[in-house]
Amino acid sequence: MPLAVYILGLSVFALGTSEFMLSGLLPPIAEDMNVSIPRAGLLISAFAIGMVVGAPLLAVATLRLPRKTTLVTLITVFGLGQIAGALAPNYAVLFASRIVSALACAGFWAVGAAVAIAMVPVGSRAKAMAVMIGGLSIANVLGVPAGAFLGEHLGWRSAFWAVGAASAIALVGVVTRIPHIPLPETKPRLKRELTIYRDRQVLLAVVITALAAGGVFCAFSYLAPLLTDVSGLDESWVSAVLGLFGIGALVGTTIGGRVADAHLFGVLLSGIAASTVFLVALALLAPSPVATIVLTFLLGVSAFYTAPALNARMFNVAGAAPTLAGATTTAAFNLGNTGGPWLGGTVIDADLGYASTAWAGAAMTALGLATAAVALKLHRSTSRVVASGAPPPAEGTARRSALLRHEGNQMRVATAPPRVARWRRG
Repeated sequence: MPLAVYILGLSVFALGTSEFMLSGLLPPIAEDMNVSIPRAGLLISAFAIGMVVGAPLLAVATLRLPRKTTLVTLITVFGLGQIAGALAPNYAVLFASRIVSALACAGFWAVGAAVAIAMVPVGSRAKAMAVMIGGLSIANVLGVPAGAFLGEHLGWRSAFWAVGAASAIALVGVVTRIPHIPLPETKPRLKRELTIYRDRQVLLAVVITALAAGGVFCAFSYLAPLLTDVSGLDESWVSAVLGLFGIGALVGTTIGGRVADAHLFGVLLSGIAASTVFLVALALLAPSPVATIVLTFLLGVSAFYTAPALNARMFNVAGAAPTLAGATTTAAFNLGNTGGPWLGGTVIDADLGYASTAWAGAAMTALGLATAAVALKLHRSTSRVVASGAPPPAEGTARRSALLRHEGNQMRVATAPPRVARWRRG
């Protein structure tokens, strides 16, 4: 594995820390900026909105630009966004800095993934992506708790300075270790790739991902005030509990990554169902500090246990659009990261208490579970049609090619019946 791939993983560590660290910094930010905690929570949504817009937009806009130059530019803009946040004199400037940072973050993710894959053999692509995603997991284990610790002892601005410093280190690594990556010889046909959005299964995958992620982050975004005001824990416990969520995320990613290929819908349904149960339990048992700590760990497990299957599902149904499949997944996750904190802030503003965020999150994941069941039913119906050799319904070019990859029994096009083969040629 080239050292450059690990440099990209280090960069993702900085990106992920910035994205999630506000979960442990909302109370001091709200107090310093003279805003309510729900309004401070919108800073999390601002970052997610930037990711939603930036992922597909920058994936397309940077297609013909030099890869290394693009990475250098994006990590530089991201670092400057952290400095702007650390120096923000008011809430509006801090809000704007989060959006700018998120746009750069989304672009770096899209381009960095392409660069990582380009630097390794075909047989090592999954491992290269695992290194990048590992940077995000480590951000949840170390970066987010470290940000909460700095916020408690040195003020919330120190956490932004720390991420800015990590970005500078990543910049040096990108400049010195990322090689020149040749541009693709042929430009992707974006008009054709856009047809994936006509496919019901692609749209369902977006909805499932957004609801599964949003439900967990509806509660997680307000975990710090829930721990201190409802569970009665001291502020010094916040960073440790956030770190426990990150450890759960590592455990969940490891387990989910091992079984999702063979049991994709099984992982989706069981993972989202588990998140729903844990969120309901958190809403009921929030006054108990022990229960809250245990459930925080379990939520980390269930949320990240589901993540590999959510990613794989999108690539299965949108495989004909390599440029937009990854960007669509990133956007879908961050739709949830936008809607979840917003919904959590809404129920808090309604004077329902911090524990109500877990009820709201459970409602989102329950809806996501129902959507996943609909997607499974459609998938089985389509698979039966393809297996019988009957022409499947027209759902766009991307869907037609995806139908010939039966995930359940790993059907291969090479063994497809003659009628299916003739339909595919047509």
